[in-house]
Amino acid sequence: MFHLAKSLYSRYTMKEEYAVLILGLDNAGKTTFFEKVKGLYTDLKVTPPERIHPTVGQNVTHISIDKISIKFWDLGGQESLRTMWEEYYDHCHGIIFIIDSTDKSRLEECSEALLTVVNEEAVANVPILMLANKQDCEDSMEVTDVKEIFNKMAEHLSARDSRVLPISAITGDGVRDCIDWIQVRMQRNKKERPPNYK
Repeated sequence: MFHLAKSLYSRYTMKEEYAVLILGLDNAGKTTFFEKVKGLYTDLKVTPPERIHPTVGQNVTHISIDKISIKFWDLGGQESLRTMWEEYYDHCHGIIFIIDSTDKSRLEECSEALLTVVNEEAVANVPILMLANKQDCEDSMEVTDVKEIFNKMAEHLSARDSRVLPISAITGDGVRDCIDWIQVRMQRNKKERPPNYK
C-alpha cells in the first residue's frame, strides 16, 4: 500500500515537460530569441546580442511556467546543419520557426526550409509558430507580407495549429506572447503528443 501511495504521490507532483524546437535559416535571430526567452523566464546568465555567434549544433535551456517545464532546443540554421533537425522531430511538442523579416532575398529559401519541416510525418499535428523577427528594424516587412509568402503552405498546415506573429528578439517585443501561444497549444495537444514527466 505504501508503494502505491508513493507512486501516486510522485505522479501527482511530477511536472509536465514539453520540448520546443527553435528553427529557421542562419542569421534569422534564433539564438537571440533563445537568449531573450532565457533572460525573461530564468535567472541563468544571458549572452548579449553582440556576443552571439552562429550556432553550430544546439543550445538548450529549460523554463518553468505555471506547473509545466518547457525545454527549448535552438538548432543551427546553416544549410549544412538543417538535416540534423529531423533527429529532434519525434521528441518535440512544438516548433517555433523564425524568419528574418528584413532579408527579402532569402524568403524563398526560408519558405522551402519550412515546407520541408511541415512535410515531415514526425511533426504531424505539432503546433508551428512562425515568427517574423527583426520588427524593430526600419526595413522589415510587415507581418501581412510575411503571411502571404507562407500562405501557399496553408494546405500543409490545415490539420495543425499554426500562426505568424511579429517579434523583435533584440527588444523582446512580442516574445512573451509567443511563449504564451506555444504553451497553450502544446497543452491542448496532449492527446496527440503527450508531455514527458519529470
